[in-house]
Amino acid sequence: MAAPRTTVSRKVLGRLSLPERTFVMDALRTETVGGVLLLIAAVAALIWVNVPPLRAGYETVSHFHFGPQALGLDLSVAHWAADGLLAVFFFVAGIELKRELVAGDLRDPKAAVLPVVAALCGMAVPALVYTLTNLTDGGSTQGWAVPTATDIAFALAVLAVIGTSLPSALRAFLLTLAVVDDLFAILIIAVFFTDRIDVAALGGAVVGLAVFWVLLRKGVRGWYVYVPLALVIWGLMYNSGIHATIAGVAMGLMLRCTTHEDEEHSPGEHIEHLVRPLSAGLAVPLFALFNAGVLVSGGALVDVFTEPETFGVVLGLVVGKTLGIFCGTWLTVRFTRASLSDDLEWADIFAVAALSGIGFTVSLLIGELAFEGNAVLTDEVKAAVLTGSLMAAVCATVLLKIRNAKYRRMWEDEERDEDLDGIPDVYREDEPSYHLRMAKIHEQKAAEHRRIAREQAAARHGLAEVPGGAGEEDDSPA
Repeated sequence: MAAPRTTVSRKVLGRLSLPERTFVMDALRTETVGGVLLLIAAVAALIWVNVPPLRAGYETVSHFHFGPQALGLDLSVAHWAADGLLAVFFFVAGIELKRELVAGDLRDPKAAVLPVVAALCGMAVPALVYTLTNLTDGGSTQGWAVPTATDIAFALAVLAVIGTSLPSALRAFLLTLAVVDDLFAILIIAVFFTDRIDVAALGGAVVGLAVFWVLLRKGVRGWYVYVPLALVIWGLMYNSGIHATIAGVAMGLMLRCTTHEDEEHSPGEHIEHLVRPLSAGLAVPLFALFNAGVLVSGGALVDVFTEPETFGVVLGLVVGKTLGIFCGTWLTVRFTRASLSDDLEWADIFAVAALSGIGFTVSLLIGELAFEGNAVLTDEVKAAVLTGSLMAAVCATVLLKIRNAKYRRMWEDEERDEDLDGIPDVYREDEPSYHLRMAKIHEQKAAEHRRIAREQAAARHGLAEVPGGAGEEDDSPA
């Protein structure tokens, strides 16, 4: 007698099984899933704010304060998302930058010069476009830095979804460009959006970072050491007046991203592997949820294209980013010894330049800092960031799909193996034996087609001779 089957009941929101947890964590480490979650959070914020019965709830949750007031950390939910959770995102960005500097494309100056110059030009030109637009129309130049940033998660997610056949060199170019872009965006936040500096708090943060560095160099391990220390450093950095996300970048840059002989992965890679799901699955989506919530109406969309501050942001993201990155790359190749990868064409660079106009996360953050105290203009600039990022994403998607189709055809041509010898035909084209095999194959196909044609002709001829058949005008049965 068979043993009775038992079923295990699953509690709602209960702990996942190990395979399920592994699957979820691995998914959150991919750019595609992170970008999709970011998009879902942004759409949810827009719906939450623009549905009248729900709007009050959004405001209530967003402005709810909690935290230790004695430590200067009694912040709103939106503030915690922008200054607290986003520090996790910048921590991961700092690790990525460190890895690029010591083991990636930025290690070799000759390989790094193109994406670095592209990133710098891709920040300078949008800032110039924004400034000229506002000087011409009498707007505020405070938001010059808003269109300078590229959102790594969104840009790489679009590239991953659309560019299934694009060269890997294109992703490496975009990743390096976006990492450098983030580095300079962080410097912009630190230099231009710091109104006051508490020297004592800043000194404490520096001491904390020094302790963090010493512990890393001594090989001290244990999350129970580093997590509390990181929280103290973050709190001191926040109270110093410098944006608290700088603490995340600084700690990320301190991690070792090179492997020793007895290591399979460096500490930086290991920690990034652990923290990235938290960044992509929680920190960035929550930031988007509480910062992308702006009222959208016909009048608001008109204002985006008529107000100088908002129109400057849209132009900076869509036009400035594209021209800055593409022209910067072209001029560097034209007047220096730097060269474009053999796997890439200029049309690929133009498509990636358009893709870099997706500002979103960092642009929303800079928009809040630039127009702090002006809630109306802050919301308008957020709407402009969303509009410009959407336009850039649509334009880039069209361009990338065209390029992807071309590379897919090239890949199919390179992988074709008509003689079925297990080796792609492109590697056999100079061999006479290959052409002899192909001639034989074509002769066999031609003979088969002639046989089929004869059978079809015979069938039609026989049908026409049957009395009362399809060949007769009389419709009576044969």
